[in-house]
Amino acid sequence: MKKNLLIMLGIIVVVILLFATTLISQYNKVIRMNEAVDAQWAQVENQLKRRFDLIPNLVETVKGYAAHEKEVFEFIAEARTAYFSAKSVGDKARTAGELEGALSRLLLLQERYPDLKANESFLKLQDSLEGAENRIAVERMRYNETVRMLNSYVKSFWGRFFAAWAGVEKAQYFEIPEAQTETPKVKF
Repeated sequence: MKKNLLIMLGIIVVVILLFATTLISQYNKVIRMNEAVDAQWAQVENQLKRRFDLIPNLVETVKGYAAHEKEVFEFIAEARTAYFSAKSVGDKARTAGELEGALSRLLLLQERYPDLKANESFLKLQDSLEGAENRIAVERMRYNETVRMLNSYVKSFWGRFFAAWAGVEKAQYFEIPEAQTETPKVKF
């Protein structure tokens, strides 16, 4: 009888240990996923900052050729200011999207000014900006993939429990505003 009691007690202890280990493991998993989303967003912000640092140089180069295109320059300056004052991921994504539209219009100015197309400074800055845009696209894709993994887990049956326990909520995707998906129109 004592032997059976010890065996039962041993089984109960093993089950409790397995349950506790599973709880801790899943809690840590949701924390790691949340940290991965934060780290990936930091990479997106890093690339966006790089873009925003390049823009004043590009704008100054173009200004010399297109002084009367004041509206585009002012919008770019406002979008840059709005980005750095935005607090949430959604606000930053929205302002980054608005800036993409303004940059498209800025780069289309080269069609109006043939001398600008041949300007070496402009071409170097344009190449740098295109590289920055490509890096942003890659980091945005990686961020959204990380968000997808976290959100899928948070929506799952057990994931919902562990996410609530850890205080982790669904993350927000980096989406381009619908207005920014349209091709800019060039008018002469």
